[in-house]
Amino acid sequence: MSNQEQYSQLLPEAKAMDPKEVKSPYMPVGIYLQEAEDLRRWSLVDKVKLLGAGLPESIFEDLDVRAGALREAQSIWMEDVKAKQEAEEEWAEESPKAYDLRNQLVHTFRYAYRENEAVLDRVRTIAEGSGHADMIQDLNDLAVLGRKNPEPLVKINCDTAVLEESAQLSATMADLRAMANGERLNMNETLHIRNAMYTILKQRVDQIRDCGKYLFWRNEKRLIGYTSNYNRKQNN
Repeated sequence: MSNQEQYSQLLPEAKAMDPKEVKSPYMPVGIYLQEAEDLRRWSLVDKVKLLGAGLPESIFEDLDVRAGALREAQSIWMEDVKAKQEAEEEWAEESPKAYDLRNQLVHTFRYAYRENEAVLDRVRTIAEGSGHADMIQDLNDLAVLGRKNPEPLVKINCDTAVLEESAQLSATMADLRAMANGERLNMNETLHIRNAMYTILKQRVDQIRDCGKYLFWRNEKRLIGYTSNYNRKQNN
């Protein structure tokens, strides 16, 4: 069974998990997954003794399925993180151009509509705000205002194609901002699922480790395989 299939199999359980029961990884997920794989191999050597101490035989296959599901969930989460980072970088590059177009249009409109107080008042209102969300809205508002009142713009030889450019840029920047904020990526959901998959795997890892520690509490050579190497390094 592939990681994707294992993920699909456990996805309903992960989505249904009470947020209060979901735990966040206390170590890098890649390291935790490797420890889970190592634990599976280590514990198979002691399979008979572990089963004799009450572990169900299905736990070993179950551990493998849960590890694969977490690996897939982590990949999905990291793709979202990467997409967000790329959107932030693109926003940093493109937003100055959007602000510049907005400022250019406000400047042009103030001159073009200088004799139309009603329209000029609307331009003043648009120009008042600040911030990214306001800039995005301003680009569209200016496009709409210019389309409704094209004659003064034509009179000063303003290329009205800039109005469509402004409207399109507003939509593009809104989408990019949402990506940079993680809104378009459902990052809260993918993070919840990643953490839920981790919690589901941790349940089996803890069961096997607890049983191994019970059985081999006086056998240091076998006991070491039922403890976290990462935690030992951190403690040292």
